[in-house]
Order: sequence, then C-alpha cells, then structure tokens
Amino acid sequence: METEGASSVTVRKTSCTPKAIIHQNFGPNACYKVEEVHESAENGCPGLAIVQKGPCLYRCTLQLPEITVVSGIFKKKKDAEQSAAELALEKLRINPATKSSSLPETWDGLVSRLKYLFSDEFLSSLHPLSGHLRAALQRDCHLAGLIPACAIAVFDATLSNLCKSIDPKVEANPFLIISYVMRAAAKLTGFIASSEGELWIRRQNPYPPEIIELSSIQQNPNNPEIIVSPSDQQSGSPEILMVEAINIPCSLEKTVERVFLNLTSSGYFLDVIAKQLGLLEAADLMISRPVGKASSETRLHFAAPKQYLLDISSDLLHAKEVRSFEGSLNARASYLSGQDIYGDAILATIGYTWRSKDLFYEDVSVQSYYRMLIGKTPSGLYRLSRGAILAADLPLAFTTNAKWKGSLPREMLCTFCRQHRLSQPIFSTLSSLEESSDSSQSHKKLRVTDLIAKDTQHANGCVVSAGSKETVESGGSFRCEIKVYSKFQDLILECSPKESFKKQSDSVQNASLKALLWLDIYFRDPNVPFERLKASADGLDIRFEPKIFVEAFMLCQPLHNVGHNEIEEGKLVYPNSVNVPNALSGHGLRSLNIEGPDSGISPSNGSLSCVSYSASLVTEEHLKEQLETSDDFEFEIASGAVNPHLESVLIQMSVGQSACFIVDLPPRELIFAAADDSARMLSLLSSKTCCLEYTIRLLRVTEPLEDRMEQALFSPPLAKQRVEYAVQSIKESCATTLVDFGCGSGSLLDSLLNYTTSLEKIAGVDLSQKSLTRAAKILNSKLNSTSDADTSCTPLKSAILYDGSVTDHDSRLCGFDIGTCLEVIEHMEEDQAHLFGNVALSYFCPKILIVSTPNYEYNVILQKSTLSTTEDDVDERNESQPCKFRNHDHKFEWTRAQFNCWATELATRHNYSVEFSGVGGSGDEPGFASQIAVFRRRTVPQEDYPEELSDSEHRYQVIWEWASSDRSRCAL
Repeated sequence: METEGASSVTVRKTSCTPKAIIHQNFGPNACYKVEEVHESAENGCPGLAIVQKGPCLYRCTLQLPEITVVSGIFKKKKDAEQSAAELALEKLRINPATKSSSLPETWDGLVSRLKYLFSDEFLSSLHPLSGHLRAALQRDCHLAGLIPACAIAVFDATLSNLCKSIDPKVEANPFLIISYVMRAAAKLTGFIASSEGELWIRRQNPYPPEIIELSSIQQNPNNPEIIVSPSDQQSGSPEILMVEAINIPCSLEKTVERVFLNLTSSGYFLDVIAKQLGLLEAADLMISRPVGKASSETRLHFAAPKQYLLDISSDLLHAKEVRSFEGSLNARASYLSGQDIYGDAILATIGYTWRSKDLFYEDVSVQSYYRMLIGKTPSGLYRLSRGAILAADLPLAFTTNAKWKGSLPREMLCTFCRQHRLSQPIFSTLSSLEESSDSSQSHKKLRVTDLIAKDTQHANGCVVSAGSKETVESGGSFRCEIKVYSKFQDLILECSPKESFKKQSDSVQNASLKALLWLDIYFRDPNVPFERLKASADGLDIRFEPKIFVEAFMLCQPLHNVGHNEIEEGKLVYPNSVNVPNALSGHGLRSLNIEGPDSGISPSNGSLSCVSYSASLVTEEHLKEQLETSDDFEFEIASGAVNPHLESVLIQMSVGQSACFIVDLPPRELIFAAADDSARMLSLLSSKTCCLEYTIRLLRVTEPLEDRMEQALFSPPLAKQRVEYAVQSIKESCATTLVDFGCGSGSLLDSLLNYTTSLEKIAGVDLSQKSLTRAAKILNSKLNSTSDADTSCTPLKSAILYDGSVTDHDSRLCGFDIGTCLEVIEHMEEDQAHLFGNVALSYFCPKILIVSTPNYEYNVILQKSTLSTTEDDVDERNESQPCKFRNHDHKFEWTRAQFNCWATELATRHNYSVEFSGVGGSGDEPGFASQIAVFRRRTVPQEDYPEELSDSEHRYQVIWEWASSDRSRCAL
C-alpha cells in the first residue's frame, strides 16, 4: 500500500478565506447583511475648525444558525464580510490555520473524489470535467468511455489541491498529479478500470439510461457502445467544426504555424489534437495549465513521453523524485506555459466550461500567439494595453492618473506575477504622518500573503495589519514598498522607493512602475552583466536575490541568448537559449519628410500630444503592407511612453502637420504580433531589403501643468529653489515671525520646519479650505511628533492658519518680520494683484516681503516657441504665436519689465526699497524662470506702526492653531 509507514505524516490543507470556510460549513444558512456607516472623519489634526467629510464605510452582520456577529468598519464591503466571517470562526472555535490531516486521510479524500467524478450525479453536472466524460462516451468502439488521465488531473481543481497536499512538488510539476490519479484509480477496483502503462481511466459499469438521457446524450441504436448527441440523430450526420490552432515545433529552426482542427459534435476533441501530433489517441496526450488568464481555455497539448509511463508504475511515494522527461524541451511552449513542455505542441482554445455543456472553442491565430509571447514582458504588457505594439513603450515615470494611458503599473505588475506563476505582490504604504511619529501601526498592507498572516485581519484574500487604520484624506505624504515572492514564498525582489507622494495611490503606482522598469531591463537583455543589473536595481531602489531570481524566471529564458543555470563571470546565465529580442531596436531614422504649414503649436516636455499614425512594412520591390494604425493615440512627451523614433520626429512638428519616415525593422515578434496576416508578413520579410514606414499626423497638444513642467526641467524643482531662497533670506534677516500670504497646502511652512532658523512664530492665510485642511494636518503631525530633544533646539513657539483673502485687512497679521507670497499673485486678476501690494505694504507692513511670480519671457524656453510682444505688428504675431501661460488658472504672467514696474511703484509709494532676483536658470536672457522681488521696509515712526490698530479688525477665521506650551488646541 502506498500509505504504509506514513501514518505519522501530517498534511496541511490549502488555506481558504474565512468567508469560504463559513460557506463550507453553513452553505446557504449563512446570511451576510452589509450596511453603510456614516461617521465623522478622523482628520488626525486636533483643533481643525473645518468639518471633514468622512469616507463611505461599511459594517457587516453575519447571521448563522447558532450565532450572530457584527464586523468592524471597513472601506470595502468585501473586507467587512471577511471580518465578520473571521469573528464567527473565532466564536465557533474553528481555527483553519491549524487544521491538518494525516497522509492516509488525504489519500482517502483523493480516492473519494475520484469515485465521485465517475458517479451518476457528476455526469450531468455543469463542470468542465463532466464535459470530457460525456465526450468520452461518444468515442469510437473500444475507446468509448475512456477518459485520458491528463484530463482528470487538469480539469478538477479539488483533486489537484488534494494532490498538492500529499506532495508540494505538484505545484512546481503539475504532471505529477497524473501519477497520483492513477494510483487512486487502482484503489477503486470494481468501480473504475485502468490499464498498467496506459494513461486512461473508465467506469466499469455503464451509466443508467436515465442518466444518459439527463446528460443530453443518447446511445446509437446501431452500436450500443457509441453515444451520439440528439442533434446528430436529427441531422443524420455530425456537425463539423474547423478550429484554428497553433503548432509550436520543438525545433527552434522551424517556424510557428497555424493548423486547423476538424472537430465533430459527436467526437472527442482531444482525439483530434492527438492525431494532429501524430499520436494514436488522447490518452497519449499531456495538457498544460491555462496560458494567459486562469479562466482561459487556451492550453498547450503535447505527447506524453514514453519514459513517463514507466514513472507512473514506479513507487512514487518512496522515490526521492520523479525522473525528468526525456526528450527535447520545447523552449517556446515552455516559456508560454511556465512549465516544462517536451516535443512539438499544439496551442488551442478548446474545452468545456462551468457555464454550458456545449464545447467552447475560439480560433488561436499566429498573431494571438505572438501577443501572448510579448505579453509575458512588462513593456509587452503595456504595448498590448495601449493597442499600439509598434508605437508604445513602457513609460519611464508615473506622473498622474490623468496623464497615464493604458493599464496602470500596479495592474500590470499583478498581471506579470500571475503570468509567471509568482505570488501576488505585497504593497505596503507608509504615511509620513505615521512615519514621523514612529507609529507601529503605520504600515497598511494592501495585499499580504500567509507569511505575515499572524495577528491580522483578513479581508477577502488580502490581509490588513491588525489595528492599522486606513488614512483617509491625510495631510501627509506616502511612500510604498513592494515585495514579490515566488509561489514557494521565497523573496525575489523588494522595491522601496525613497520618493513620497501626496496621494497613496500615486506612491503605489510609482513603486510598481519602478519594479516593472527593472524587470523590463532584464527581459530586454537577460545577458546583461550582473554588475549592470545590480547597478540598475540600486538606481531604482530595488534589492533582489540573484539565485532566487534565476530560479523564478528559469523557463522565461528560452527566448533569450544566454548560457548556463548559474551566475558565472559576472553574468546571469541560463540554459536552453534562444535569441529573441524583446524591444524595438535602436536603428537610425531616415527619409524624414514633414508636410504642412507651421501652426506654431508644438509639443514640449510634459505636454500631452495626440497623433494619428500608421505603421507599414515596405520592401525594395515597393510592396507595402499596413501593420498597425490608430486615429487617436495620446501620450506624454519625454515620458518614454512612445517609440523614440516617433517622438524624435514629433517634437519637430506643429499641430496639423504630417510626417513620413522610415526606420529599420524591429524584432519580428513585434511585427507578427501587430500583423493580421502572418503568411503575408513571412513572405514580405523574406525580401532582402525590408523596413518599417511610419506616417503620423499631429492632431493636438495639451500643455502640462506648471508644477509638472517645472519638475521636468529643473533640478532641484523650481518650487524647492523658491523655498531655499526664502530660507536664506530668513537666516540673513534673523527673522522671528513669518506670514505666508497664499500659503495653499502649506508647502513653504512645512519645508521651513526642515531647516534650522530663528523663527518663533509662523502664520499662513489662504482662501481654500481644502488646502488649509491639508496644511493643518501636515504641520500638526510634524510639530506634535517632534521629540523633546528636537524641541530644545527649535525656537518655534506657535503656528496658526487663517481662512481669508490676502487683500482683506486683519490686524493679527500686522508687523511680522518677514512676509512671503510665492507664485500667488498670478492667480489673481491684475487689479487684485495691485490691491494686494498696497494692502501688504501699507497695512500689514512686514519688515521684509518676498514676492515671486513666473517670468513670462522664460516661457519661450519651457514651451520651445517664439515669443511675441504687444509691440509686434499683426502680421508678425500671426506668423509667430505667443507663448501660453504656464497654468490654466493664471490670470496673467508678467515680463521682467512689467514686474519691475509693479514692484518699483509699490516700494516708492510705501517707503520700501526693492531688489530683484530669481531662481531657475542662469539669470541671463531671458532671465530667471521665477522672478523675485524683495521689499525691505525703511524706518517707520512708532506712532504709525500698524500693530496699534484695533483688535476689532479680525476678518480672518482661525482654522488651526498650535502652541509649543500645550501642543495643538481647539480654535473653535
């Protein structure tokens, strides 16, 4: 017996979610009721005088026959349901984590499952395997009722899981399931028949006639051994179906080609596939996992090696391991399936589903095959998501959701992991509000595996750290860390970007993209020297374990030209090499021709450009075949999201112009993935001279937002340069009080806390309550989390935020040492900008006032267009369009002369001196990107000092206030 001497061995059952376990135990008697919960939001900022709108939250009540439980509050309904299920399991004292069974018990379960699969009840059910059983009953003569063991092993998940419990090696080699199926069948003598050395199983006794009728199949009266469908009896002849499939030869010297499978409604499709591979019948077949999506019926079919038949009859339980298949590894098929495939293989989309008893089938074209091939790489996934295989490329940076086109990085990373049979990635986000206070509950697990399931709350397969709170509309910034594990929970790579983002989702997308970019570097050239791969990993904040990385992507290497399965001579190298590059080659561009008048509107860095394009294959014989076309293809300039040849041409064009150019051929895989007619492509590619021709037309250009443009062009970003300028002025003046006019989200005030200054009091005023709320949260977190040691060397005693207009009077802002107004006045109408200048210098009277605003003359550099002024004549202005403002919200942008005039008049009128400077650029023509005026107050007689004004002039509302003596206090 197979189980002798193994009674002491325990087998851990596969883990299920709490909700799944409740369903297993109670079925329809478990009733979930989910209700919305309306709560005031926890803004994490005591004393904030703005009412916060809370998120949409949910609570779940689970009613069972014995008990009723109520979950906590969650952002997602499914998380609330999982939490309620987990609480119910705790009350019922059901602990799935420790539930285990002995090896004999698991074997008994496997035998019972196999017996059920051949039961009367199962034959008429809607199950993928029952479709095979019904089809097997229609096989010819002596084959009637014989079902291939591979079909049982592949199409019943419950049986597969039982085999994994017996032997974890099944996860890595699913073909081992066949061995266990045949051994279980041997225990059912008298009910199931099998033959030694043959991979088939059948039921010994015929199914009852009523079961045959219920299953919509009938016996042929001329031959009781053969079953035919009712439709065939009515028509007199079986329906013939022609399904397109792909033959993938084992030899790399042979090309992948399409074949046609002639199926009949009264036949068994696996027999047809076996015949196509030169086999006698379906029992000689092996079937792979699904290729692509887990729910897909696209699979690889290949011959079972004869040596495997001997392995079936060997004592597997006492053998150390099953011998490897003998024969040639099919590199291309193995790459697609993620498991070893030997000999020639047929890729087909045929099978039975849970939805219908009818056979499901779809054509698989050569184009589909190559799309599956390139879809195994990060850049290929992105190209496919854009529907632009010959035009798109994986972007180099994530900007915003609005500008990102195609599948988002997080989605692509999850898809990549599924396709390579890795565990789903773990995303951990950290808020700066929690990080700065060293909160032990700051990490929020968006998806976590069983590795860290201890002391956690389950949420439908995801695991959330126990006690952690979801930060909603937090005022801090976020960082994200990603970990990718193998199916066996070995850490493959860890990505921990240092950058932080205002939105949690942006931090996740950024970290995901970094992981994808590094993986794509490897997939583009797996022969890359190890030192370079390590350097690129360091540059992208990635840590990886080389040996585990090699093992995880072993079967991915057949598409690349590499050597042995080890790290050797500074390179990552692998066996079974094939030279198939994965990226558009960097060959030069030629024969460029741009047509049409220059409209003056051209793309610039960060702008969104929209084009129509077509890509065609052309030969020296002037034959031309269109490969790809799009009427509306949009992408961000300088983000790396497009073929570099296309972008290099585009930046030379203006809206309305068309261009035609030629480049050398990209890898053939991309051509076949784009082409509808593979036979035609093969014929054209046989030409001695063949190239790719692009025709594009620039339809429109959307200019980038100001902050995106500044970040793209300046290092450090222009906003940081303005802050550093203000900090330097504060240090030089030894100012103790500061007011920021138009403080927005508090970026300047927040940044000031990172520097050592003499400031004891800071204040901010703005019209936007949303921005003030964010500013309050940021400042509150940073100030209240400062340790005593830090406080002793930081003189800041108070901070306050006001809701109000900077053109209104409020005596509480009078007499500050220094006032700042950075990039604010251009958001007002010009008359309001003049009013602000008068109010600030005549009423608030700071000793120093720093005002910055964009230099309109610098836009010529930012937007790569020609500047026109009011003095240009009409004809010249029509030929050369003026620059656009940097932001759609700007009401004006001044030249240096206009800004100088405004500032000089104000200084003269209000007894101030003024100096001009700027940041961004060298200061040479056309000046700085941001121009700055620094006003310095001359001596004012004490009797004229504005602080003597009445306290009744309090037009601003205090939004938030902080004092070092009692930390944060309520302002209501």
